[in-house]
Amino acid sequence: MRAVVQRVTEATVEVDGEIVARISPQSQGLLILLGVGHEDDATVAAALAGKIWRMRILDDERSASDIGAPILVVSQFTLLGDARKSRRPSWSDAAPRPVAEPLVDAFADALRDLGADVATGHFGAHMRVASVNDGPVTVLMEL
Repeated sequence: MRAVVQRVTEATVEVDGEIVARISPQSQGLLILLGVGHEDDATVAAALAGKIWRMRILDDERSASDIGAPILVVSQFTLLGDARKSRRPSWSDAAPRPVAEPLVDAFADALRDLGADVATGHFGAHMRVASVNDGPVTVLMEL
């Protein structure tokens, strides 16, 4: 499982001209772009959720858990793209929808179980993701 974690002051997801998810934290929140691989399972999803929830990347070395920062989770299979051999990325490392979709849901649910306020995009939809990055702070995580 691979995640790009961005510290944001706001973020939205739009599908078909309609905003389907939004976070507008009082100070900071997290936008998480999440890719699922073939070897991933619910245990990996829960472990990654816990690591991100407690990661100290907010102001004053605080974590989302410290301040109750809202989180927006967006599935993004393209994070598992491999373009090392050609100009056209291969998506073969990305798990198929029947595997990936429940694991993205499990990741979001694991964050909720930890106490996070979580919004999500729509799996498989063409989404317009907008964010105001803060810092900017962006961390790539992989389990």
